[in-house]
Amino acid sequence: MLKPIRRLVAALSLAALLGSLAFAQVLVVAQGTDAVTLDPHDTTDSPSATVTSHLYETLFELTPEGAIEPRLATDYAFSEDGLTLTLTIRDGVTFHDGTPLTAEIVKGSLDRFLDPENAWTFRFLLDAVEEVAVTGDMQVELRLANAFAPLLAHLTHSSTAIVLPAAAERYGEEFAANPVGTGPFKFVAWQRNDAIELERFDGYWGEKPGVEGVRFLTVPENATRMAMVESGQAHVAVRVPPQDITRIDALPDVTVHNVSSVRTIFMFMNFALEPIDDVRVRKAINHAIDREALAEFVLGGAVRVSDAPIAPGIFGYTPVGTYEYDPELARQLLAEAGYEGGFATTLYTPSGRYLQDIQTVEAMQEMLAQVGITATIETLEWSAYLEQVNAVPGESVVPVGLLGWGTVTGDADYGLYPLFHTDQQRPVGSNRGAYSNERVDELLDAARTNTDPEERLAMYEEAMRLIWDDAAWLFLHSETQLVAVRDDVQGLVIHPTERVLAHTASLQ
Repeated sequence: MLKPIRRLVAALSLAALLGSLAFAQVLVVAQGTDAVTLDPHDTTDSPSATVTSHLYETLFELTPEGAIEPRLATDYAFSEDGLTLTLTIRDGVTFHDGTPLTAEIVKGSLDRFLDPENAWTFRFLLDAVEEVAVTGDMQVELRLANAFAPLLAHLTHSSTAIVLPAAAERYGEEFAANPVGTGPFKFVAWQRNDAIELERFDGYWGEKPGVEGVRFLTVPENATRMAMVESGQAHVAVRVPPQDITRIDALPDVTVHNVSSVRTIFMFMNFALEPIDDVRVRKAINHAIDREALAEFVLGGAVRVSDAPIAPGIFGYTPVGTYEYDPELARQLLAEAGYEGGFATTLYTPSGRYLQDIQTVEAMQEMLAQVGITATIETLEWSAYLEQVNAVPGESVVPVGLLGWGTVTGDADYGLYPLFHTDQQRPVGSNRGAYSNERVDELLDAARTNTDPEERLAMYEEAMRLIWDDAAWLFLHSETQLVAVRDDVQGLVIHPTERVLAHTASLQ
């Protein structure tokens, strides 16, 4: 706990920041990047999902332990042929504007998500749904084109959250900054690249949060985030730099939490650009990187070197190999590809988005130089970075870019299909490198419609081995979450899906 004088100073220093909400009742979270949008259907990044998860709710939720539990749906049943999912909608739920939740609203929200004209990036989550039908005041049916094994898991994804269609229509393009959900907090204000302020929704159907509000601060600089949690200007600070873990954790009133995640960190490689389109070059880049050194000396042992495109703990994970650090082999592969003297390229990275992101790319720059690859580094703020890496193949100027992907449904379909299927190349999905392998497509398609777990596992293993052998990415590591939390915070959930959740939080 803060000493009385320090508590007073901290409270006074935050008064201007928190407006009408008292410091003692507002949980302050220092994030590395701002949200991009507060429209859940358009959300593709975890900083945005962290905020929208306080404002909106999904039909089902994935618990921190990996179980799928009902949320806005209270019951469900599949037909014998697996082509119809009947959902019972929770009664007594209201939106932040007082509108009661009904089956018609659920249908309207799902129809909005599925509408091809909206072209949501994550539409693939539910693209097996041909029709949503209202069969009662509080009952809907999801009618499928084919059996769809990951359907319940996909209905836990924050992007499938139930929105109020009337509000989306009323606000139009401004809905992204005027959210209206059913979650335990409601929207107050958003100062771009500064702060997002939420307040407790007293009409919430479930257990009320123990804080009056949550304020998400955008603080890209590691040192500033750590200073804020150390001084009491923030209760929570994400992405503690490895070199600061011991010092911050030794403070009398702060604890550093190390929580596993489902996030894989990688450098995507653009198959539409030379020389990246040559598999020998991609393999050379992989063999040029000493991942163990990155893990130990740059990331402080807070990561696990990747041995598959997805992380352990996800259904479908199987270790498929490693790219050993071998500079001599890297130089040999470059020579075979016609680049005996090396070549020049650019490494793109966001700032403050991932653990030690800039430091990681700087270390890789030095390693690549050892095999003759001269790399310059381009660093961008998160939203500007996304604009660059989301360009369509043929227009993207990003040859190699640092990204992360959290398989937040717990199912390999979400960790592989949107990133490696040919149909998911930009602008439709998240296959930013324009990777394409016909056999991989066949396997990923088959695994979606096969309801036999063992057969799905075998399909994912074969697909991942092909992806690995194609050197589709510069494979790096699985990230753990290093979060500094002041000891007066109780009930905070640091979810494996890389969301800090205040639903059950209180301040002592």
